[in-house]
Order: sequence, then C-alpha cells, then structure tokens
Amino acid sequence: MPITSTVRLGRNVAIHHPDLVNLYGCTVGDDTRIGAFVEIQKNSTIGSLCKISSHTFICEGVTIEDEVFVGHGVTFVNDRYPRATANGGHLQSEADWACILTLVQRGASLGSGATILCGVTIGEGAIVGAGSVVTRDVPARTIAAGNPARVLRRIL
Repeated sequence: MPITSTVRLGRNVAIHHPDLVNLYGCTVGDDTRIGAFVEIQKNSTIGSLCKISSHTFICEGVTIEDEVFVGHGVTFVNDRYPRATANGGHLQSEADWACILTLVQRGASLGSGATILCGVTIGEGAIVGAGSVVTRDVPARTIAAGNPARVLRRIL
C-alpha cells in the first residue's frame, strides 16, 4: 500500500512506478510528476506543475509551492535535534518533538542531492545547487550552493 487513501491527488498527477513510491497524508497538486522511490509524508503539500525526481524524501511539515523542480535524491529534514529516545529512555513518539516547517516558494529549483534543513524558506525562482546543504533562507531569484549553501549571485 505505497499510496494510502489519505493522499489527496490533483488532476493529471503522474506517479511513475506507483509501486515504488510511499505517499501518505499529503496533498499533491494538478499536473505534478513524481518519480520512483519518492516518499512524501503526512502534513506536507506539493503544488501544481511540480517535478519531484526519483529518490527524494519530503518529510512532514514541508510545503512546496507551484512550478517547483526537485532534483534526484533531495532530502528534507524537519527536526533540528533528532534523537531516538526521549527523556526517560523510551523511544520517541510524535508527542516528544515538534515538527519545524519548511517552505519552497513558486518556481524554485533544488539540485540533485541537496539537503534542506528545517525552518528555512527557499524564495520564489531561487536555484539551489546540486549537493548543497541549505541551513538558512535562500532569497528569491538567487543562486545558492555549497555546504553550507551561500548565495552566489542574483538571477536577473
């Protein structure tokens, strides 16, 4: 059951190899394409006309607006201080942590292998270079790359 009944799919969503994706509790907008080996978790939203490339992980709390390109193997993070156990030594549950939200604005592009830490906004039309680690906001219409990602220049 890789695509659960809790998923809201828009019109003309193309899921390549639906037996090789894991979607639950999320919303995907019209005309979006999703590649193989993608996981999109609950309480995340993908806009319309997006391309989510293979081997990508979109965790709870991520909002991706319309017309966004997500390259192969992009990973989102929603916890600044992840731990296996909570105080008292029991395995953590949802009650033991707070999801930190992330926003990718309209028309942005995320290069393959990028890691997007929680709590950031990637601005409209911005480009994140392949393999970058985004630790802070990326302004609209800029190119950011590196580890940590830094703004290299504006896009005219």
